[in-house]
Amino acid sequence: MVSVDLDNFKTVNDSLGHTAGDKLLKVVADRMAICVGHNDMVVRLGGDEFVLLLAAQPADRAPIAHVLTKLGAAVAEPVPIDGMNFRISCSMGVAIYPLDGTDPETLLLHADSAMYQAKDAGRATFRFCERR
Repeated sequence: MVSVDLDNFKTVNDSLGHTAGDKLLKVVADRMAICVGHNDMVVRLGGDEFVLLLAAQPADRAPIAHVLTKLGAAVAEPVPIDGMNFRISCSMGVAIYPLDGTDPETLLLHADSAMYQAKDAGRATFRFCERR
């Protein structure tokens, strides 16, 4: 499970309004969906928060890191809205089943914690759960 939060998204809503923010969210969600596999899911929890459910991912971090690096680059590409280009980044946190939890609530809690570590590390990056 991957917790994704768009960095500084509030600035877009505050400066350009919710319509522009909604357009940006749709583009970003589409980009995320392209980066994950056919059996994976991109779910918007609300606001600028998303969860990725990566099916059949091994406990090995390398393939997950590859997907998240690709996803981060796709999100960071300029987004044209109303004649202007916007750039946004995302912070991501990863919890791996069953190593970091065996139920959705625990996995989300640990993925969120790792995501906040990514934000604290300067944003526009990802962190794996380190509770082991």
